[in-house]
Amino acid sequence: MLRIVHAPHPILTKEMRLVKKIDRKIKELVYDMEETLIEQVDPQGVGLAAPQVNVDLAIFIIKPTLKSETEVFINPKILESNELTTNHQPLATKDKEHIKLEGCLSIPCIWGPVTRNAKILLEYQDLTGEKHTKWFSGFTSVIIQHEMDHLQGVLFTQRVLEQKGKLYQEKDGELEKIEG
Repeated sequence: MLRIVHAPHPILTKEMRLVKKIDRKIKELVYDMEETLIEQVDPQGVGLAAPQVNVDLAIFIIKPTLKSETEVFINPKILESNELTTNHQPLATKDKEHIKLEGCLSIPCIWGPVTRNAKILLEYQDLTGEKHTKWFSGFTSVIIQHEMDHLQGVLFTQRVLEQKGKLYQEKDGELEKIEG
């Protein structure tokens, strides 16, 4: 299992390099990333980008639910997007208000609302090197955009603040607004 790096680790704020060749080393990295993602339980992870395991390559994986197959995205590029949404996992705040928030395995216990595109057209390679161009929507689209941000050196907390949202910290199972 790989170790997930946490902010403010410098790799989390730099742009990743494209994968030139999908060889045994890349395949092993992806399998190790999958094992690491599956082992995440508190909170459960739904995506993991290579920079989160201290590798500066344009690779991420997603697993939207426990029963989902892991999907691999190498050298991904968003070609089109539309319809903004805040379609994330709902979490209850201390005053029992339900809001939809995004979190990150590299920034434990911090949550915030991020407006993302509801639908994106993504070009990417799979683990065999085959190129795909595919539309994604809903929660899967949100996960992909979050992971794409990682490949550009952008953390979700930056998106929250750019969009004038509030950050929340999880303490003893409750969410509290971070003032500031």
